[in-house]
This record gives sequence, structure tokens and C-alpha cells, in this order.
Amino acid sequence: MFGLPEGQRGIFVGGGGAVRIQRIIGYSVMADMMLTGRMLTVEEARQVRLAQYVVPQGRALAKAGELAAKIAQNTPQTSWQITNVLPRINDLSHDDGLFMEYLNTAMVRPPEALQRLTEFLDKKSARLKLDLEGGA
Repeated sequence: MFGLPEGQRGIFVGGGGAVRIQRIIGYSVMADMMLTGRMLTVEEARQVRLAQYVVPQGRALAKAGELAAKIAQNTPQTSWQITNVLPRINDLSHDDGLFMEYLNTAMVRPPEALQRLTEFLDKKSARLKLDLEGGA
């Protein structure tokens, strides 16, 4: 079951829920849930895009572990972009969203970039060692 009982309790939704939940399920569904205290079944939650996975009772932790293991295979940069950049693109105009997308895809560096950076740092480290030892 999914609910937003705040309205029935005399309080307003907090913790960013007013922004995040409304963007997922829309104003009318959220307002209905808050004003009336209506609870959504798992099937209703799927219909309004509030739930993506439905598992048998007692299997939620196993499913979460399975999803976490799959996500852990992503590169840290990709996971960061998905969780931090992607939600913000939704708030931008179409053209600004495309620009933000471009900026983030341009951040990907080819393997030789890492090699060049490593070589630069190795040379810098060698020079620093010489300077500290009173060499050249």
C-alpha cells in the first residue's frame, strides 16, 4: 500500500516529497491522496508510475540486493550522472536539456586520456622527487 497521510494528520508533506512525488504521480493523484487519505494498492501505484517492481511478500530485500548488484556494475561517473544530472534535466527547457546532456556526454574520456594523465603525473612526481632530493 502507498499513502500520503499528511493531510489527514494536519501537516504538509516534507523532505522534498512535494516536489519529487508530484513529478512522478502528478498533482491530481497526489492532491487526492493527501486530501482524502486514499491509499493506493500496488497495482494502482504501478499505474501512476510510483512502483516499478512488484515482488512476492518477503522478497523485497532480495530484489533490492539484486538491483543494487546490477547498478554496482555501472561506472561511478555514470551512476552519479543518472542520479544527479538526469532529474535536473527534467526541469530545463528542451534546448537547455539537450545542452546539459551534451555537457555530460562530453565528460566521457577515452582510455588514452587516462594514460596521458598518468604519464603526466609520473613525470611530475619524478621531477618533484628530484627537487626534494636536491637534484636537477
